[in-house]
Amino acid sequence: MKPILTNQSPWRLIPPLCLPGQLQMAIDQWLLEKFVGAGFTDNVLSMSDNLTKPALEVQGDGGAGESLPPSCTRSSPVLRFYTWESATISLGYHQRRWSPAWQTLTWKGKPIPLVRRPTGGRAVLHQGDLTYMVVTSGLSNKRLEAYQQICEFLIQGWRSLGVDLHYGKAGREYRHNPNCFAMATGADLVTTEGYKLIGSAQLRRGDAILQHGSMRLEPDAQLFTQVFGEPSPVNLPLTQRGDDLRQTVIEALTQAAADCFGVEFVVQPLSDQEWQEILAVRGCGV
Repeated sequence: MKPILTNQSPWRLIPPLCLPGQLQMAIDQWLLEKFVGAGFTDNVLSMSDNLTKPALEVQGDGGAGESLPPSCTRSSPVLRFYTWESATISLGYHQRRWSPAWQTLTWKGKPIPLVRRPTGGRAVLHQGDLTYMVVTSGLSNKRLEAYQQICEFLIQGWRSLGVDLHYGKAGREYRHNPNCFAMATGADLVTTEGYKLIGSAQLRRGDAILQHGSMRLEPDAQLFTQVFGEPSPVNLPLTQRGDDLRQTVIEALTQAAADCFGVEFVVQPLSDQEWQEILAVRGCGV
């Protein structure tokens, strides 16, 4: 198979982090802004006002790192996977409709925060999921084609795990449903059983693209129904659970990304200087 991208090596691979949703969104947008060489813009990121330095919970190797190696600069394309510290609902950047009841939701005795993504789309419940993020350039100028160029590594990676995926077919009517996983568009990936496994969203800065998406691994069915008023079937043919499942998926998708994009990865955690820049970002209310 011919790689989707050429002359893109090496890419930066940031080790998985489990952090509050507001901080995960700040990291994603910061990576995009640094990739294009622009300063951070104050897009709406969260219902909260402040970012504080987290007590990092690192999944796998990695943590707060130092300066980047010469072969991997801030302008390198980036791949990362991450999880959310607690159950969180993320809203699309332009989303203005959602249930007022979401403001008071709790799970396991903790409030469920609402966080605004820098990308579009509808609401996503992040619980029992794994999020991927890609920042790169050199893709199609057509939105749907660019989605599918990036999503090819997801299709190949999940196929290696025994899960076949295809693109959804929903039209613009999805805009009237606040639930991202209620229907699947041509940018989303659906199993042969008909349920949506991966929902993705994009933000462009010129030729550069940030694309991230939620992969439902072990969602709590009762919580999903409580939030969206409808069930959320997930039936993966994998025996692993918890951290083992996430690590298996990450390894499969990382290898698939290397093959699809024709790149090598340099594993590099965020440096102390980068954390300082990310934590200087202020989130704004909706």
